[in-house]
Amino acid sequence: MITLALSKGRIYKEAMPFLQAAGIEPLEDPEESRKLLIGTNNPEVRIVVVRASDVPTYVQYGAADMGIAGKDALHEHGGTGLYIPLDLQIAKCRMCVACPKDFDWHGKIRRGARLRVATKYMKYSREYFARKGVHVDLIKLYGSMELAPVAGLADAIVDLVSTGATLKANNLVEVEEIEKISSRLIVGKTAAKLKRDELLPVIDIFEKTVNYGNQTVKHS
Repeated sequence: MITLALSKGRIYKEAMPFLQAAGIEPLEDPEESRKLLIGTNNPEVRIVVVRASDVPTYVQYGAADMGIAGKDALHEHGGTGLYIPLDLQIAKCRMCVACPKDFDWHGKIRRGARLRVATKYMKYSREYFARKGVHVDLIKLYGSMELAPVAGLADAIVDLVSTGATLKANNLVEVEEIEKISSRLIVGKTAAKLKRDELLPVIDIFEKTVNYGNQTVKHS
């Protein structure tokens, strides 16, 4: 039995072509079902539906054999106990610093001001600002990040940005890009040893699907 950890939303939707290429069809839609453990048309494969940030933990500790997780979640987790064989190049976005339009972010930095930054990506933020030598006080939040500058809680935020529509709706602008983000296939180190023969064909199909997608983009 192979257990695959996935999160709802964009990653799940964009992972479907990979599952279909491997002949795996979920028996229920997690967006509609309340079940967190979903069977597939293959009795030897099941899907466990968890929060995006929890996928690496489930795979690390063997509750799932493999999973799909964003680079952001993997970086925050640290990658302990995991193999990361493939960048699936799905759920693409970017980790950015954003602040209100009328806030002089670069001017404040040049003057050495100590700034307050709200984020749920504490490790990303701490490392990024340390590299740049910028003095910040990090404020941990779990959601509604764009509200922090509007409400006066923080001067800026560090968050994932895709289209930028939510930032624009809250009168915020990107001022720095930290890193481009995409989702990876991850495999638990224990599962890689004990279930190697079952996992390798799936990984091989996923890799071929990535390569096929890249060739399609190049020739389009």
